[in-house]
Amino acid sequence: MTDGKRKTPSPIDDPALLPYLPMLYVAWADGDLEPSEIRSICRTLTEAQDDEKQCRDLLGSWLDPDQPPSADSLQAMLGAIRTRSADLPDTDRIGLADLGVELARTGGREVSASERRALEEIEDALGIAGTEVSQLILFPARPSETAEEPGPAFDVAAMTRLLDGEYEEIRNRMRELLRQPEFRYEYGLDRAAYRERVLEWARRLAAEGIGALSYPEAQGGAGDMLSFIAAFETLATHDGSLLVKCGVQFGLFGGSILQLGTQRHHEQYLRVVGSLELPGGFAMTETGHGSNVYDLRTTARFDRGTGEFVIDTPDDAARKDYIGNAALHGKLMTVFAQLEIDGEGYGVHAFLVPVRGDDGRVLPGVRIEDCGEKLGLNGVDNGRLWFDGVRVPRENLLNRFAEVSVDGGYSSPIASPSKRFFTMLGTLVGGRVSVALGAHSAAKSALTIAVRYATRRRQFGPAGAPETVLLDYLTHQRRLLPRLATTYALDFALKHLANEYQEGSDDDRREVEALAAGLKAFSTWHTTDTIQICREACGGQGYLAVNRFAALKADTDVFSTFEGDNIVLMQLLAKGLLTGYKRQFGGMGLLRLARYVAGQTATTVAELNPVVTRNTDESHLRSRDFQLPAFRWRADHLLSTLARRLKKRLDDGMDPFEALVAVQDHAVATARAHTERVILEQFWAGIERCEDPDLAEALVGLADLFALYRIELDRGWFQEHGYLEASKAKAIRKTVNKLCCQIRPQALHLVNGFGIPDELLGAPIAT
Repeated sequence: MTDGKRKTPSPIDDPALLPYLPMLYVAWADGDLEPSEIRSICRTLTEAQDDEKQCRDLLGSWLDPDQPPSADSLQAMLGAIRTRSADLPDTDRIGLADLGVELARTGGREVSASERRALEEIEDALGIAGTEVSQLILFPARPSETAEEPGPAFDVAAMTRLLDGEYEEIRNRMRELLRQPEFRYEYGLDRAAYRERVLEWARRLAAEGIGALSYPEAQGGAGDMLSFIAAFETLATHDGSLLVKCGVQFGLFGGSILQLGTQRHHEQYLRVVGSLELPGGFAMTETGHGSNVYDLRTTARFDRGTGEFVIDTPDDAARKDYIGNAALHGKLMTVFAQLEIDGEGYGVHAFLVPVRGDDGRVLPGVRIEDCGEKLGLNGVDNGRLWFDGVRVPRENLLNRFAEVSVDGGYSSPIASPSKRFFTMLGTLVGGRVSVALGAHSAAKSALTIAVRYATRRRQFGPAGAPETVLLDYLTHQRRLLPRLATTYALDFALKHLANEYQEGSDDDRREVEALAAGLKAFSTWHTTDTIQICREACGGQGYLAVNRFAALKADTDVFSTFEGDNIVLMQLLAKGLLTGYKRQFGGMGLLRLARYVAGQTATTVAELNPVVTRNTDESHLRSRDFQLPAFRWRADHLLSTLARRLKKRLDDGMDPFEALVAVQDHAVATARAHTERVILEQFWAGIERCEDPDLAEALVGLADLFALYRIELDRGWFQEHGYLEASKAKAIRKTVNKLCCQIRPQALHLVNGFGIPDELLGAPIAT
């Protein structure tokens, strides 16, 4: 029947129709035939049979656009095809035309050569992949999914130990602690309940001595900053709000007392800060000034009559904003303010200012406002602070770098106000180191979830075969594996930064600050990008809150502006790099400048040897002898041209600030190139230190992928400057694809090497 329309003859009733069954079924099942397609089919068949009437009689009712076959008719046609082809041999890769020929033979009908050509022409005219479509017709059911992931080519536990480094013990301790039932994720908590839950978690960590790890042993700590940083980094695989709550309490608040205060402050406060008996905060940021700490406007006026500092907020633009622990729990704040004595300003200093009493009530002269709901991190009670004539004792000045005597005399071991300011801020660079590492852990979590899911989830695939594993698609590999390689590379660079921060001398301080600025920016940008790509790679499952991407995205998004806006930090790094040119350009005579520029040009000519720029051999592309010089050449070229552009503007009489603003894009590009150079150098250095050949081999593949993928991303710049020719750029793209395919079998084991327990991942699609 035809659902109320005239009856269409069954295709089984006429053996003459058999050669055309597959074509007719596909044409109608794929959608209504267009008149042009019908005319094409009829014309082709008429020419093949030399009889237009015979064509109409044979196929007319099946090629009537006004009366398409019913669903029952199509199903009957499909059944006939499958029944008659059941015993056909070698149908694995048969096309529609050949399938029609074989069906005709089962009915005792031989297809003429002209008819066969007609069938092939129709198949071509319909624009279909005949072999693929015939498989869908003949093999509707897919076989069971039996393929398993390849085994590891290296010891996964050994990879975890390598990444953990010498702080394996504290990392394992943190993992075991966070796996306990009391730290289990709970979704749907309102903001108030979530804040209290995070406070309970933080107190639990404090009771385990985690918060005081960096404090002196005399104050209940371990005197080990790197252990604290390692614990913080591991904590970042758990809840973002807990991470930030602990970072504010133990890192920023306690760290400011440790780094900016003296023995009396340490003895009075550090033990109760580390145990969380004294919740506090770090009140630096102001609404109207953000990253511009030098010009913040909160004042601390010294009152000679009482020997106290009077803290004031002159207007709303000077309110302390986004201060963790301020809205609810904090009792004492490290407040950064402009010191004034007898109307004279001495710059920004840090003061300990009580904001709540032991009963939790806000103290007189202090005004607190809750920042409210945020994009993420809603377990942290961020607040705004105003001060109106709040008095604190003279001893509440954190006086490591400056002292105010009882009679109002000011003294400092650092004579220069500017140097004193930057020295004070430099002691707090640990915050940037910790944020970079914390963001990095979040990227590891996202990749672990996405790669595990991609090795289990199947989608599409050839007919008659199991659906294809997501990670077997090149596009999926392209999404995840370069970011996996970058995460491994960044791991070595960030560990290098932490060591430099801990072990560097005062002479190295500026270099460490610059490195921290660049790596913090790169790490947090990488995390934001990686989490988004991983979420997309997990489709709708990644959009479910229970699979963690919602929290990972929301909680880490602020990291790109937390502890300094990334663009500002990149400019800070560029300025640091330019200091190396001050001596070269400052007062440089014409002859010296000419020699310098000539030297740079000679280097450029040597590097741009046509043999090198055109070499497309895979062994060359995968050699560190190509990768490292390419990264170094880009960084050096950008830095030297940035210096020249600045010098030209200064020579033309432009204000230094305006000159730098005019080349900000160049400065950021220079800083980014320098940071990528450091990452690759540290990755290769780490590989050279690796004594396990299996681990080293796995890492080499990741290093190659990281290096070539970054060059591919910036291939426009490299080609614009003549470092790569088009053929080499294409070869790099092909090699990136090849590396993705080669690394793919080990991807699951590489993310497992991060050592993140299932309880901390907390994602059903990954556990």
